[in-house]
Amino acid sequence: MASLVKGIFDKTPKVKGTVVLMQKNVLDINELTAAQSPGGIIGGAIGAIGGIAGSILDTATSFLGRSVALKLISATSADASGKGIVGKETFLEGILTSLPTLGDKQSAFAIHFEWDTKNGIPGAFYIRNYMQGEFFLVSLSLDDVPNVGTINFVCNSWIYNFKNYKTDRIFFANKTYLPSATPAPLVYYRQEELKTLRGDGTGERKEYERIYDYDVYNDLGEPDKKATLARPVLGGSSTLPYPRRGRTGRKPTSKDPKSESRSDVVYLPRDEAFGHVKSSDFLVYILKSASQNIVPQLRSVVTLQLNNPEFNTFEDVRSLYDGGIKLPTDILSQISPIPLFKELFRSDGESALKFPPPKVIQVDHSAWMTDAEFAREMIAGVNPHIIKKLLEFPPKSKLDSQLYGDNTSTITKENLEPNLDGVTVEQAIQNNRLYILDHHDTLFPYLRKINATETKAYATRTILFLQNDGTLKPLAIELSKPHPQGDSFGPVSNVYLPASEGVEASIWLLAKAFVIVNDSCYHQLVSHWLNTHAVVEPFIIATNRHLSVVHPIHKLLLPHYRDTMNINALARNVLVNAEGIIESTFLWGGYALEMSAVVYKDWVFTEQGLPNDLIKRGVAVEDAASPYGVRLLIEDYPYAADGLEIWAAIKSWVGEYVNFYYNSDAAVAQDSELQAFWKELVEVGHGDLKNATWWFKMQTRAELIEASTILIWIASALHAAVNFGQYPYGGYILNRPTKSRRFMPEKGSPEYDELAKNYEKAYLRTITPKNDTLTDLTIIEVLSRHASDEQYLGERIEGDIWTSDSQPKEAYKRFAKKLAEIEQKLTQRNNDETLRNRTGPVNMPYTLLYPSSEEGLTFRGIPNSISI
Repeated sequence: MASLVKGIFDKTPKVKGTVVLMQKNVLDINELTAAQSPGGIIGGAIGAIGGIAGSILDTATSFLGRSVALKLISATSADASGKGIVGKETFLEGILTSLPTLGDKQSAFAIHFEWDTKNGIPGAFYIRNYMQGEFFLVSLSLDDVPNVGTINFVCNSWIYNFKNYKTDRIFFANKTYLPSATPAPLVYYRQEELKTLRGDGTGERKEYERIYDYDVYNDLGEPDKKATLARPVLGGSSTLPYPRRGRTGRKPTSKDPKSESRSDVVYLPRDEAFGHVKSSDFLVYILKSASQNIVPQLRSVVTLQLNNPEFNTFEDVRSLYDGGIKLPTDILSQISPIPLFKELFRSDGESALKFPPPKVIQVDHSAWMTDAEFAREMIAGVNPHIIKKLLEFPPKSKLDSQLYGDNTSTITKENLEPNLDGVTVEQAIQNNRLYILDHHDTLFPYLRKINATETKAYATRTILFLQNDGTLKPLAIELSKPHPQGDSFGPVSNVYLPASEGVEASIWLLAKAFVIVNDSCYHQLVSHWLNTHAVVEPFIIATNRHLSVVHPIHKLLLPHYRDTMNINALARNVLVNAEGIIESTFLWGGYALEMSAVVYKDWVFTEQGLPNDLIKRGVAVEDAASPYGVRLLIEDYPYAADGLEIWAAIKSWVGEYVNFYYNSDAAVAQDSELQAFWKELVEVGHGDLKNATWWFKMQTRAELIEASTILIWIASALHAAVNFGQYPYGGYILNRPTKSRRFMPEKGSPEYDELAKNYEKAYLRTITPKNDTLTDLTIIEVLSRHASDEQYLGERIEGDIWTSDSQPKEAYKRFAKKLAEIEQKLTQRNNDETLRNRTGPVNMPYTLLYPSSEEGLTFRGIPNSISI
């Protein structure tokens, strides 16, 4: 009765709202990865996936009553302290079932706020979760707000029980403000939220926290387990500099106080573990499962039960895709219920495990062996941005001659000129026709250590000639190893020349394999891990610590950060850790990440953008008359030609966006949040390189546009170019071997005789063995896939409500339209038979920079972010 009377006399105006959320059990990846059962992680995960359906029956009604409360905060009316007025606590009401915009697995609730018109316009809200479990808050929308209409709040955040938080969780409307333009009543709330995200830098982080902070890479080894698992700290020194990772605050190890102890679950700021809607989309989870369960089982089957640890013929390798490997049924039964593995390891009723045939052999089994394809993959393969123009002859080294002797190349003009179509070396250099794939200086200082293990390697240099038909032809390969008397004596080098008959042809095939092994390692540890995954993480941390969610640059960059810290944390746990997948299956072994740290010394942010990269490598020159200000010297260079189209589209979009929010260079220089972000990124996030003179000063719109374009390029197109071709090219281990196990055979040796009699067997005994091949294929097959809820360049997960400003939204739509036009243009290029590098001998059109893709293993598609 009392409430009825109150209702009659309560004339406070109401604002109607809709809250959209998702229950934890629908999409929490941690539930799956933590699940354990008698079946191990795979069995436990299956149970967890099965349990999801049942627990959804614990319906959305649990959110009603006094479970979830919201309070509006005014953006226009302040209390006595100058802070926006906070409204009354209001609870969720009825469940809405007919909302047309509702996403899969989402639940919508009505809510009615008491909100006096004198409180002004809501610009933020507090939310409290009074339940024990967390949920994922998608959005709040307010309807029919006086003088405004609809106000949207994009949230996409996990909400835990309120007792876990020191300050109430707050969300802002989708307005966009530079710090100086923030409505006065919201200034306090904007600043407080950033303080919360920065934390105080102490203690071990908890699962529910959202704190972003920095640390060095000191969690790769496990010195307490055994001495051989100790690894040096990367970052914080001039000898082994490194980008920073997210801080977890775990305890130091006993044996090395500078190293951090490891754990199965690695802390991530909670919203970085975004959550996916379908169990089959848990590619990160699948990767973890594969690493911890499937790979060891495969290795034991091959080693113990099949008693056949080597491939003997190339046909044996191809049988992985044709007949498969016979497996005990108990292993298949553990693997196959997981949705992805049903497809990944197709069982044909005979308990055979089969891999999908890699694209590189789908048309022709042996075209990979040609010199033309070997060279083409340097400009259209999975590592297409390493080749450089040859500027001097013979090629020189930058290594310290006092330590390593004279490392000048031993390749001579006499080696090259018979195959230069009648021109001299000098003329070929002058006419931009000589190029080099140089894997000498990175490797040579570590060769003695690497060769002391079961692997055997060379530093390599490969010289190529640009022919009249636009294709590249390899002319010579130099293989160098350390001098037996010591490094200071310089290398012992041999030069190998192309051959097509007899044992010389087999020697040449092996020489190319040594080059590709080096290229595979450099690709995985530098091009892929360091230059995309690792260098982006400090940007994510600095953005969240200093750029408010209502800051225009936060909104610009946010799509390009999705899932990156998540996959990086997983990589530190199972991929790049001591004796993890990479160390176990790639040549660099236990020195892998340490070697990438040496390469990072020469990393230059301003050279990561495509035009500057091409100019630096000498494969393009500045040319105002050319479409994008640069002219390619290798005209038919698929990665560069397609990349320039994508680069220009990104830069045009970023330029429109930045110029909308910043009307002058002074506005950039005076943006307090932007300046704090950039200062900390340079001095802490990439702090080992803070004294470099090439860093942007971040004082002009031009600098902000270029820096943002470079970052988006790295996270989207560059990562796509080096990631999604891994299985299509490397799934056939003969084409992209990851290890070399013995040296080049010398005349008169048993190995040489074997090579003369059976080159396939000799080749297979030299490259990656069967066990490592199965490990490698299992992992890169997952890494090369797209999830079904992938967000591609030109798309946003928030749809059209990511900002309330119409001009940026229209500019973004133009960007998406431009990308679709580019895709058509690239398709036409692939149909142009005069562009011979587009498809090559393997008849495999270059599609890695097509912006769009379906889910799965597609060899195309540019996701917004580094999510796998």
